[in-house]
Amino acid sequence: YLKAHLRRKASGVPSLLAWIDSEGMNAAVRATVRVGIYTGAKVYFVHEGYQGLVDGGDHIRPATWESVSMMLQLGGTVIGSARCQDFRTKEGRTKAACNLVKLGITNLCVIGGDGSLTGANQFRNEWSELLADLIKTAEAKGSSHLHIVGMVGSIDNDFCGTDMTIGTDSALHRIIEIVDAITTTAQSHQRTFILEVMGRHCGYLALVTALACGADWVFIPEMPPDDGWEEHLCRRLTEQRGRGSRLNIIIVAEGAIDREGKAITCDDIKQLVSKKLGFDTRMTILGHVQRGGTPSAFDRILASRMGVEAVMALLEATPDTPACVVSLSGNMAVRLPLMECVQVTKDVTTAMSEGRFDEAVKLRGKSFENNWNTYKMLAHVHIPETKSNFNIAVLNVGAPCAGMNAAVRSTVRIGLLQGHHMLAVHEGFDGLAHGMIEPIGWSGVAGWTGKGGSLLGTKRSLPHEFMEEISQSITKFNIHAIVIIGGFEAFIGGLEMVQAREKYEELCIPLVVVPATVSNNVPGSDFSIGADTALNTITAVKCSKNTKPTHTCDRIKQSAAGTKRRVFIVETMGGYCGYLATMAALASGADAAYIYEEHFNIHDLELNVEHLVEKMKTTVKRGLILRNEKCNANYTTDFIFNLYTEEGKGVFDCRKNVLGHMQQGGTPSPFDRNFATKIGLKSVLWLTDKLKECYRHGRVFADSPDSACVLGMTKRSLVFQPLEELKDQTDFEHRIPKIQWWLKLRPILKIMAKYEINLDTTEKAAMEHVITKRGVVP
Repeated sequence: YLKAHLRRKASGVPSLLAWIDSEGMNAAVRATVRVGIYTGAKVYFVHEGYQGLVDGGDHIRPATWESVSMMLQLGGTVIGSARCQDFRTKEGRTKAACNLVKLGITNLCVIGGDGSLTGANQFRNEWSELLADLIKTAEAKGSSHLHIVGMVGSIDNDFCGTDMTIGTDSALHRIIEIVDAITTTAQSHQRTFILEVMGRHCGYLALVTALACGADWVFIPEMPPDDGWEEHLCRRLTEQRGRGSRLNIIIVAEGAIDREGKAITCDDIKQLVSKKLGFDTRMTILGHVQRGGTPSAFDRILASRMGVEAVMALLEATPDTPACVVSLSGNMAVRLPLMECVQVTKDVTTAMSEGRFDEAVKLRGKSFENNWNTYKMLAHVHIPETKSNFNIAVLNVGAPCAGMNAAVRSTVRIGLLQGHHMLAVHEGFDGLAHGMIEPIGWSGVAGWTGKGGSLLGTKRSLPHEFMEEISQSITKFNIHAIVIIGGFEAFIGGLEMVQAREKYEELCIPLVVVPATVSNNVPGSDFSIGADTALNTITAVKCSKNTKPTHTCDRIKQSAAGTKRRVFIVETMGGYCGYLATMAALASGADAAYIYEEHFNIHDLELNVEHLVEKMKTTVKRGLILRNEKCNANYTTDFIFNLYTEEGKGVFDCRKNVLGHMQQGGTPSPFDRNFATKIGLKSVLWLTDKLKECYRHGRVFADSPDSACVLGMTKRSLVFQPLEELKDQTDFEHRIPKIQWWLKLRPILKIMAKYEINLDTTEKAAMEHVITKRGVVP
C-alpha cells in the first residue's frame, strides 16, 4: 500500500545536478537515483551541472540502477560539474527550462554550494514565467510547477543551517593524515609548522583541525585575533616549549584576517616566528589535496541519508512548498527553507565585513560555536593559581578504542583550568582498587589527541569484584569525582558504584560515564567515541609501503570488480550490537548485513542468496555480505560462507574475511578526536557544577540519581542522563540499548541493494526554520 502511495505521488521526474565537487557527492547521487527508481519515478542525470542543463541533448540522460554501481568509494562527482555563465542569464535559464519541459521533468535535486542552490531557487521562482515564454514559441503546451530540493556539497562546511556538509569530513581526513605525518618530523627536529587549509570565508576546517591535533594557535576569518596578537602568539609558543613540547603547530584558514580586515598569511606568521623566536619554522599549504581521495564512512552515510530524504521531500512537495535544503542537525535529518539558509550564510559575510565577529560565530550555528568555545577553553593554558581543592580521577574501562586518549587529554586539561587536581587511574577499576593512581598535569597528556588505544591502560574488570578496595582508594587519594571513559563495562561499572552507595558512603561522589567503544552499544548515546574510526577501518582501503593492504570493503569491491564475479563474506565486531555491520554495509554498498537485532532464519538466507545469484547474472561483478560477530550462534560466518559458495557455483565464487581486532586500533578519525575533545570537556564542566552543589560542611556528598550520569549525543545535543534511569532502557543480557536509532536506516540498505520492501515514512522530517541571533525568522 505504501509503495503504491509513493508511486502515485511521484508525478514528476526527479533529476540530478552537481556543481562544486566534494567527496561523498557520488553517494548522494547513488541514493537519490535508487530511491527515486524505487518509488516509481524516472530519474535523469544532468551531466556537467547547470551547463549540461542549458545545453541539453546528451547531457541529460536517463539514470539506471546499474549506472550508479561502484560509485561509493569514488571522490568528486561522476556526472561532472562545471561553472556556467549561461545559466546566470535569462536566456540560458529559458533554454534549461525548455530542455526539462521536453523530458517532462518537474523535480530537481541540486547538490552544490550556496551559489548553486541560490541559482536553483531563482530558476524555480521564474519557472512560470519561463514556461509562458516557451508556450508563446510553441515549445511548451502547458504549465506546471518546478519542485526543488538541495543537498549541500562543500568541503568548507560554509553553509548555514546544517551541522555538516557533504565532503567536509573527508577533507578533514586528508588534512589530519598530513598533520599526523608532519607532527612526527616536527617532533624529531623541534620545529614549528604552519599549515594553511581551505576556507576562504569559513574557518570550520581550520578550527576542527586545531581541535583534532591540539594546535597551539588557529586563525579563522570569523574570529580574527585581537590587536597585539603577534606578542601573544610568540609568548604562547615559548611557553609550550618551556613545558617540554618539542613542536608547535599553527593552523591557518586561507581566508584568515586581522581585526582591520587585512589578510594573515602563512608567510607572515613564518617571518614573525623565525625572526622573533629563532624557531626552525616550516609552512605547508595543503591546497586541492583536501578535495581529493576516497570519501570517509561518515560522508558516505550522511550523503546516503540526505539522498533518501531529498527524494521524500520532492514526493511530498506541493506548489506552495518552498524550495528546501536537506540538512543535518545533531544526528537528525531536517528540512530547511533554502533561501533562509542562503540568507543567514550571507549574514555571516556581512557580519564579518562590519566587524561583528561574535555575531558571525553565532550565525554559523551551534556546532561551529561549540567548537570555537571548546578551542578557546583548551587553548587558554594559564592554569589558575587559586585551586578548587577538588580531586577528579579519570580512568578507561573496557576494550581500548581510538579516541580514548583525546577524551582523557580534554578531561585532564579542562579540569586543571577549572583549578582541580587531576588524577590518572591506570588499568581501569583494577587500578582504582589497587592504588594505581597518580597526579597528571598539563604536559602529561601532551600529544595524546592523535594516539590510538588507551595510554592509561584499560581492563574489563567490574567494580563489584573489589568494591571494598575501591572505597578505600577513594578515601586514601581523597577523590571527589570520577570520569569513567569506556564502553558497556563503563556503564555497568558506574551503575554498580551507584548501587553500592548504600553500603559504602565513600562512593557518594559525582561520576560521569563517557561512552567510548567501537560497538556503539552504550545506553544513553547515539554515538560512542571510537565507532567512527572503526567504521572507516572497515570501509576504507588501509595499506602502507611495507604491508599488504587489508581486505577492507573498498579493497574487496575493487578486487572483485577487477577479476571474475566474486562475493565476499566479512565479519565485523560489535558483540550483539549490529551498528558496525549495518553502517559499514550502508557505507560500502553491501548486499546484506546480518545482525542480532533483526532476526533472520534459513528462509531469509535463501532469499538473500537467490537475490545475489540473480544480480550476478547481470552486469554486476561483485557482492558484499557483512555479518555481525554475534548475530546468530548457529548461522556462523563459516556457515554463511559455505552456503553462498555452494549456491553460487557456476555464477560467482566466494571469499571470507574476519576483520577482528584491527577495528579497535589505528589512528583516531577527525570525528572521534573532535567528539572526544568536546565530550571530555563537557563532562568536567558538569562535574564542577555538581561538586559545588554537593559540597557541604567541608566534604562532598552526592547520593541523588542525577549525580551519576552518562553523557551522550541524543538526537540534537549532548545530554546527561542518570544511570539509574537508563537501566530500564537496557538489555543487559545482550549488552545493548533496547531502542537503537540506526535500526531505522536498515530499510535504506535493503532498498539500495534492490530488495522489494516497504519504506517506513511515518517519521517525516518537517520543514523547520533557521532562527538567527536576533531571534527572528529571516
